[in-house]
Amino acid sequence: MTDYGHELMFGSFITPTAARPQQAVELATLSEQVGLDVATFQDYPYQAGFLDTWTLLSFVAARTSTIHLSANVANLPLRPPAVLARSLASLDLLSGGRVELGLGAGAFWDAIEAMGGPRRTPGQGVQALEEAIDVIRQIWDADTRGGVRVHGDHYQVLGAKRGPAPQHDIGIWLGAYKPRMLALTGRRADGWLPSLSYLKSGDLAAGNATIDEAAQRAGRSPYDVRRLLNINGQFLASGRGLLQGPAEQWSAELADLSLSHGISAFILGSDEPDDLRRFAAEVAPNVREFVAADRRTDATAANDPASPPLSRAAPRSANTGPAASTASPE
Repeated sequence: MTDYGHELMFGSFITPTAARPQQAVELATLSEQVGLDVATFQDYPYQAGFLDTWTLLSFVAARTSTIHLSANVANLPLRPPAVLARSLASLDLLSGGRVELGLGAGAFWDAIEAMGGPRRTPGQGVQALEEAIDVIRQIWDADTRGGVRVHGDHYQVLGAKRGPAPQHDIGIWLGAYKPRMLALTGRRADGWLPSLSYLKSGDLAAGNATIDEAAQRAGRSPYDVRRLLNINGQFLASGRGLLQGPAEQWSAELADLSLSHGISAFILGSDEPDDLRRFAAEVAPNVREFVAADRRTDATAANDPASPPLSRAAPRSANTGPAASTASPE
C-alpha cells in the first residue's frame, strides 16, 4: 500500500463539443461553482467536431477565477513545445497561476499526419516527449542566463530567449501507460495521468513501481510525482461494480485507490451537471475525510512503535481494482 501524501484534488474531464460550444464553458464554470479543483478538456486538434482546446482553455480562464485548468492531455505532435511553453506561461500569468500541463506523446497517427504533424513510432514518441520537456522547462526558467538550447532528434531549439516564467510552478502531468513512458514520468514529470478505463488489474501497482524506480535512478524522490486518475462511473441507488453505485460506495472506492495506490487527484469524465454536483458535494468531502483519518492513524502509529497494527480508515471494497480495457493509447 502506498500513500504519497499529496493533498487531494478533484476535477472534471469535459468534452469540448463544437456543436454546443457553450456547454463546455458552462460545465467548467459549474465545476468551479461546486468547488472542484481543476477542469480539464481532451485535446484532439484533428477532431473537427471539437473546439480547439487551447482556445477553450483561454476562454474558460477568462470566465473563471479560482479553478485550475488543463488539457487532458495536450497533443504534443501538433503543439510545438517552445510555443506551448510560452502559451502556458502567458495564460498562467493572466489567470493568476491556474494552468497545468497534461501532456501526451500522441496516439492517432493517421489523424495527426493528416493535419501535417509527424508520424512517430512508440520509441520516437517517448524521445520527442522527453526533448519537449527539456524545451518547456528551459523556456520557463527565465532566471538562467543564456538562451534555450536543445539538440534533439525531434526538436532543436538553438538559442531562443527564455521566458516568460509562469506565475506558479506549472505541473507537467504525462498520460503514460507503457514502460518507457512510465519511466520518463518518473525521471522528468510532475505527475502521472492515466485513465482508469485504459488500465487492467495490476496496472496501477506496476505503473507506480516503474515510476518510483525511475525516479530514484534519476536522483528524485517518488514523492515528487503526483498520481492522478481520470475516472468514469454512474451514480446508482445500489452497487453494480466499481464506481457504479451510490455516492457512499464511490467515496470508499476512491479512498481505497488513494490509500492503496497513492492516487491524489480524481478527474471525473462526465458532461452531466448533476454528476459533477454530486461528485463535488457527496464524494470529494468523504474521500478527503477518509484519507485524512487514515493519515492521522498512520502518524499516530509511527510515533508509537509498540502500538498494534491499525485498520485503515476507509472501508475496503472487493471491486476497487482497475477496470479492464481493450486498448492502451500511449
